[in-house]
Amino acid sequence: MGIKDQFQDKAKQAEQQAKQAMSSKKGQQQERSQQGMNRAQDEAQRAAQEAQDKFDMDYDA
Repeated sequence: MGIKDQFQDKAKQAEQQAKQAMSSKKGQQQERSQQGMNRAQDEAQRAAQEAQDKFDMDYDA
């Protein structure tokens, strides 16, 4: 194996590692985005439930 082949192999390895790192980062971003959307939905649902509970309490009295 010549020096040229070694450099080509290292370049291919570096390229594969970069692709894996990009893929991993993209997956992490999607996961964080999904968590944020879930949290926002939970908060909206909680606020709606609190409003409904308050409304029910006002008319029960």
